[in-house]
Order: sequence, then C-alpha cells, then structure tokens
Amino acid sequence: MAYQPSQSVIETATATRGNLPLDDAIIAALPSGTKVLSVERFGSSAWSATARIETKTFDGSAVVYFLKCTTGESGKAKLEGEFHAMSELYKTTPALVPKPHTWGKLTTPFPPTYFFLCGFVYISDKLPDPAAVGARLAELHRKSVSPTGKFGFHVPTYDGKLPQIMEWDSSWPRFFSKLILGVFRLDVEINGPWKELEDVINAVVDQVVPRLLGALESEGRTVKPCLIHGDLWEGNIGTDIKAGNIFIFDACAYYAHNEMEIGIWRVEHHSVSAPAYRREYLRQVEISQPVEEFDDRNRLYSTKTKLMAYEDLIFLVKKYARDSVDDPREFSGLGGLQSELGQNGAVDSQYHPQKVDGPEHMNSDNSQAKASQSKPY
Repeated sequence: MAYQPSQSVIETATATRGNLPLDDAIIAALPSGTKVLSVERFGSSAWSATARIETKTFDGSAVVYFLKCTTGESGKAKLEGEFHAMSELYKTTPALVPKPHTWGKLTTPFPPTYFFLCGFVYISDKLPDPAAVGARLAELHRKSVSPTGKFGFHVPTYDGKLPQIMEWDSSWPRFFSKLILGVFRLDVEINGPWKELEDVINAVVDQVVPRLLGALESEGRTVKPCLIHGDLWEGNIGTDIKAGNIFIFDACAYYAHNEMEIGIWRVEHHSVSAPAYRREYLRQVEISQPVEEFDDRNRLYSTKTKLMAYEDLIFLVKKYARDSVDDPREFSGLGGLQSELGQNGAVDSQYHPQKVDGPEHMNSDNSQAKASQSKPY
C-alpha cells in the first residue's frame, strides 16, 4: 500500500529541528494540517531504522509518532505483517498497544524502502508489573475472536527477521506442527543441517504433538483460537511513565492456543521467565485440560522461541513418543506435513528470510536489540 504525497499537507508540514529528513510519503500519511516539529533517531533495531516524530496538529495539539523503516521485499513483508498484527491487537484491546496509523512505501526509488507509523508511548525502563501484565494479557485472550474460527493469520507475520507460516487451520496440533517445522526449515536453510536436531523435531511432530496437543481436542474438548502477540519478551512490553498503563508492541500476532503466548516466558535468558509472570497470568485464566500436562505444553511451546532447547525436546520425546527409546535418532519422517512444506522440506519461497551473518544456529526469538520505545529522552 503506497501513499502519494498530498501537496496541501506538505505545504503545512515542514521540519524545524531534528536530524532526519522526512519523506513525502510519510508527510502525506499524517493528518491534514499537521506541522512536523522534529524527526529524530530513536531506539535501535537489528533490521530497521527507527525514529520519533514530534508534530503539532491544526488546532495546536502535540502528537508524537514512532516510525520504523526498512528496505527490500522482505522489509515490505515485515512491516506489512507488523501493521496488520498491531491493528488486530488494537481492534481487540485498544488500550494495550500504541495506535497503528499506516504503513506504505517511501517515494525514494532506490533502494525500495517501506515504513510503519504508529503512536509513540513514553515507556519506563523498569520491568513491568507481573500482575498488570497478566491481567491485560488475559483480557486480550478473552476478548479476541478469530475471524475464521481457525488458527493462523490473514498475512504472514515476522518474529524479528523470521517469517512465520500463518495459513488458517482448524486444528491447533496441525497448525503448531507446521509452525515449528517452518522455524526448523528456516534454521536449516540459514545455518545448514543438524541431523540430531532434525531427528528430534521429526519425532516431536510425528508423535509428541499428536499426543500432547491432540489431548486438547479429544474427549469433546476444544481449543479457542486466541489472538496472541507472538513475541512477548520484556523488550516488547513496557509501562507508560505518564499513566502507568501496560503497553505491548513489535507484534508478530496470530490466533493460537492462549498458552502459546507464555511459552517464551520459560526461556531463561528473558527477565519475564520470573515465575511471577506466569503465576499472575494463570490467576486470570483457566488452564486447558488436561491440567496436569500444562507444564509439558509450556515446555513444548517454549521451543518455538528457543529451537536450540534440545534437552527439552528430548524430554518430551522420551515422555510422549509411542516407541520412546534413549536414542531419538531412531525417529524419522515428517508424514503428511512434509509434502505440505515441499518435497525437499523447504519452506515455500514466500517465507524465505534474508540470510543472516554468524555461525550460530538461528534462534527465532531474535534476541538482538529491536526497535524500542523503552527509554524516553
């Protein structure tokens, strides 16, 4: 979705201070009569340029925007996904996310550059209150309604640099299997094969998921597709320093089992792995049946964020695989999901990411610094 500059808006929007020029397409996306006061670099990101735009409306009101820009077709897909993810969250719980305004293409012809514009929130650099996070997150999950009644999302969303397979599916175990296989195939594509991990992933998809997640849909049970943020580590949660409200941002949202949201909170290098965060959230929601398998589901969901959690995968294979043995390499095969992702196991080309530097295996959490609104000037 590209925006053509409106001459009447441009005439009333002139930068008076700041260290960045503002493209005509962004100016055109601002409300008519807006005067731009400053455009300054703000925050840091592993894959985009970010800035804060201070403006004054036609009636003199001050409005501040957060701007994110990136280049190329993959950049376009990332920002399109983020705009739709944030818009879906805002539609469901508008007090929980900065208001997304628009996304589009800059007028600069080369390299092709795209932007995402949303409201700016002055965020404290302190960790958010677990009780407040739990209550607001539970509200989001309760209120959300999948437009199709299925799991997935209407456009691909990106977990950091990495695309997620989002095609709608009525089965949560099947959707999760395709999601985790997509993450694994991207890891192979970027970093090369790792036979031991491949064998364990195959066993998880073929045997653990049907047993552990299949139980959620057996004996008359159903799983509600809930809208989740998708990457809710502490860098994407903050507290408004003015009103004390909880905000979440940098979303890669989709409709999922609500417990999927807090899988990332099991990953030890995140501050939100503190037990208080899970405890406060679980006070607000009813744990899915079978309740006694919640911790194992949480362990499984955490592996999407930290695919290198080899020991967790081994634990689940030994506990839930029908023919569990000490050597997980005896498990093989991807069943019908192999053909869905391609005969050679590759993810369809629309999901291919840009190559990343470094010898380490990919972590879908993308723990490098993201575009941040966490520290006000």
